[in-house]
Order: sequence, then C-alpha cells, then structure tokens
Amino acid sequence: MDIKSGHPFWPLEHGLIGAFPALLGDLSCDVAVIGAGITGALIARELAASGLDVVVLDRREAGWGSTSASTALLQYEIDTDLVELRSMYGQRFADEAYRACSEAIDDFEVHARDVHADVGFRRTGSLYFASSIKDARDFPGEFAARREAGLAVESLDPGDIAERFGIQAPAAMWTPQAAVVDPYRFCRHALRQLVDRGASVYDRTEVTGWKDAGGGCLDLATHAGAHVRCRHLVIAAGYESQRWLKHRVARNHSSYALVTEPVGHLPFGLDANVAWESARPYLYLRSTDDGRVLVGGEDDKVDVASKRDAALPRKADRLLEKLSRLAGGQSFDLGFAWAGTFAETTDGLPYIGAPSNGDPRVHFAMAYGGNGITYSVIAADILRDTIHGRTHPRAALFGFARIGR
Repeated sequence: MDIKSGHPFWPLEHGLIGAFPALLGDLSCDVAVIGAGITGALIARELAASGLDVVVLDRREAGWGSTSASTALLQYEIDTDLVELRSMYGQRFADEAYRACSEAIDDFEVHARDVHADVGFRRTGSLYFASSIKDARDFPGEFAARREAGLAVESLDPGDIAERFGIQAPAAMWTPQAAVVDPYRFCRHALRQLVDRGASVYDRTEVTGWKDAGGGCLDLATHAGAHVRCRHLVIAAGYESQRWLKHRVARNHSSYALVTEPVGHLPFGLDANVAWESARPYLYLRSTDDGRVLVGGEDDKVDVASKRDAALPRKADRLLEKLSRLAGGQSFDLGFAWAGTFAETTDGLPYIGAPSNGDPRVHFAMAYGGNGITYSVIAADILRDTIHGRTHPRAALFGFARIGR
C-alpha cells in the first residue's frame, strides 16, 4: 500500500536516525508488535517497561510510513466536537474520551523526556477558530460543554483573536493543553532506546500471516520465511491495519501538508501555539523548530496513490493561498510538500483492543483521525493492562464494542 506522496519534511530535516536489521531467523517473545511507527513505538515502550519481552516488526524502514508524514499536533480536541460526541454516546462517555486525550498529552511528555534525545517536543497552546459566522453559533455551547467536563479552555471574541493571533474570525476557543513533536525523530530514538533496553526491532520484515501454534501461542510468518512465536500480537500498522479485520471500521482519504521556507516572524503566535479551524475539512497550522510554518488540510476522499501524486502540486498551491489569505496577504515560500493516506472513523475515535469476533490474543491499535499520537498513548496504556490480564477503566471507551462487533 502506497500511503504517502511527495517529500515529508521530518526525514529530510534529520536524515536516517539509527538503523534496524531485517529478521532472518526464528525467535520467540511475549508480545509481537506489527508496526514500527510512532504508535508501535509507544506501545512497545509501555509493554517492555512492564516487564514483557517485546519484538517490533515493520515491512518498511522504521518510522517511514504514516509517521514520517504526520504533522504531529497533540491536542485534546477530537475531530468530533464534544457536544456532538455527547449526542452520540451520552455525556459521561464523551467527556471521559476528551479527558483521556487531555491526559495523554501529559503522558506523551513523559515519554518524550525519557527518550533523552532532542525530539522536537514543545508544549503549546491550541487555538480553535470559527471559519464562519454560522460555525461561530456553535461555539458557546461547545465552550460550555468543555468547561463542564473540566477541560482547560478560554472563549475569545473577534477582538481578542485579532489582537493575540492576528486572525480575523468571529469566535474562537483557546486552550493551554497542547503540544508538538517531530514524530519521526521521536519514533526512531524511542525504538533505538527500546533495543538498548533489551527489546528487538526489525524493519524491512513483512508479516504475511499467523496461525495458532498451540500452548496459547501464535506463530507469525514473514515474507523471508522467518517465524515469530508470541503469546500476544499487537497490530499497530497504521492505515494498513484494516486488512486484518473482518469489518471495515474507517474510511481512507488523502490529506495534504507543506512547510514553508523559514520565515522571519511566525504569524498567528505559532511560536507558542497551534491553530485549526471549524470548517470541514479543516486547515491546521503549527511551526517547526527552525522557524517554518507547517500547514495542512485540503483533505479529499480519494485514496489512490497516482491521483494523490497528481493532485499534490495543486493542493500545495491552495494551502499556500489559504495561508497567505489568513495572514493578511503575507507571502510564503514553499519548502516541502507531501500528502498521505488519512483514515477517519464515523465518530472520530480510535479502535483499541480485540474485536469481539476475533482472537483475544490479537489486539489492534487503530489510532485514526487528527488525534493519532494522543490515541497511541492511550492505546499503550490500555493494551499494557489488557495483556497483563487487567481491565483498563477506559477500554470500553475506545474498544470495538461501541459498534457492536
């Protein structure tokens, strides 16, 4: 599956960090993790820290899938507004999902600091602004719901937005609970540290299938003929994970992003904030460590690599136009542009755990939507407890049971 186009910025900025071998012989472990992206890295770290023998496998170079194309905004806001999520599942469920995402930002910071390397992690605020007067009508209710849920949030009027961020918008909400990271750097350093701590990481190793091996174990086969015997399997293969499910739980689209050349002065307060809008698909913005503006959006419902490749120049032009217009006509020079597969669930929530109609030893971490990294942190906590035979208090929030499967 070809999941990205163009030139993602993160690997180009720092190049290959560390190296991992391909698996050529057989081995055994407690848990095998398919996927050496940021989701797999976070889960493997949590499992290894809990005393389990972990092996991570990836068909590509580690971190070279959707992780390298991620724009890596860490926010508690889910793509589905809290008010809408309450209408779908009830207040208790929805509020707890939002609180879990807020706490995950704090938990990710612990992971980022523990890696003991510069991974581009920065705490920021998050500005969510109304794209139209019509959208602004929903902001008071959303603001009240977030406050009621105990979430950090501030309501801004047009004057506040213009003064603090230089954006013309009819309404906005701001929260101090957000962050950014270089996902590729974090992933590679985290995996390298895993190896130093006794785990095993193999890339360029494709798992072609598995079967029951008896004794409570699974036998994973690779394209090179090697076998991995494990008690549990975690599938954290990003947007390719759905091929191992009997029922589709998300729809793949394409999303586009770019970074500008470094600018003398970052607009919109992006030195200390990320920003995104209420329109769907939405425009979102952050900065990089070297003073570039990263802007993403222009999502479409096409997930065909050749069509995505052809659309990238046009989409990049549109993103630059939107950025310039939002910045009052300021011009920006294109640095790098890329696109990638992006999957959405109907409710904006991830799917974490084992499907009720599947093998309980096979666990999924499908961290789909705009909160992919925070969902990955949550998945690491839930799957650690599940594999150790404990019931995580939030497992039902993000499990397959909510769709009756």
